[in-house]
Amino acid sequence: MENSNKKLRFGVPKGSLQESTLNIFKQAGFDIDVPERGYLLKIDDPEIELFLIRPQEIPKYIERNKLDGGISGKDWILETKARVVEVCDLKYAKQEIKEVRWVLAVHPNSRIKTIQDLEGKIISTELVNVTKTYLKKHKIKARVEFSFGATEVKPPLFADAIVDLIETGKSLRAHNLEILDTVLVSSTKLIANSKSWKDNWRKEKIQDLALLLQGVVSGVGEVNLIMHVPEEKLKLVFKLLSKSTTVDVRKVVGMDYFDISFNCRVIETRDLIPNLKKIGCEDIVEYPTSLIVK
Repeated sequence: MENSNKKLRFGVPKGSLQESTLNIFKQAGFDIDVPERGYLLKIDDPEIELFLIRPQEIPKYIERNKLDGGISGKDWILETKARVVEVCDLKYAKQEIKEVRWVLAVHPNSRIKTIQDLEGKIISTELVNVTKTYLKKHKIKARVEFSFGATEVKPPLFADAIVDLIETGKSLRAHNLEILDTVLVSSTKLIANSKSWKDNWRKEKIQDLALLLQGVVSGVGEVNLIMHVPEEKLKLVFKLLSKSTTVDVRKVVGMDYFDISFNCRVIETRDLIPNLKKIGCEDIVEYPTSLIVK
């Protein structure tokens, strides 16, 4: 085969995003083995070399052409100022499918009540460059110090304020911190090296990977419903469903029934299924959605 010796070097994030990312690959049909030591993962696609790397480092390795593509956060792309191609937005985090926030937070007893009160103060964060850009935007001069972790414990003794990543806000509340402002809203991105993006084989391989991973992310929180519907109840069923829902309708041969199938959010089914049953739908079956390609 013409491309049998070609390899796509792809970075997946080590750390908090690792489990979520590997689960998404698995649901997309890939079998991945994670060694106890080392950074090279075993994947059942001979055309992909998969590397487990800190998300903070992936954008720079992609920019330097050490990797063809990878997955990292918008936050780290901005922080490293890496010049990469943003292929698609995957919008997942450590705990669920969503965006995350970097917030400015202080101790409740602090005299800092507004952004302007940061003038001349010390801010601790892992996101130094983004924080400096934020301060410059608000015309505030403050000292930004890099935090090597446990940022939420720094105020008020070691820093006047922090800029930290939150998903649920539990950690800030546990350390008795209050949010003053959102510095950045970030989500997970699939990114590529600009040189690799100009190579037809690598670009197509990255696009195929993006299609599958996006499909998995789109399918999270979705289920499929299939049911038998008496012909006279069809209009009532369509009134219950959202106008944006794609519905497949098929006539049952030799019967005054239709088979109807559609997908919806899991949270909708607790109201939808009882209502469908009440209007006369029969044999309602719910089954999970693992991937949606739009």
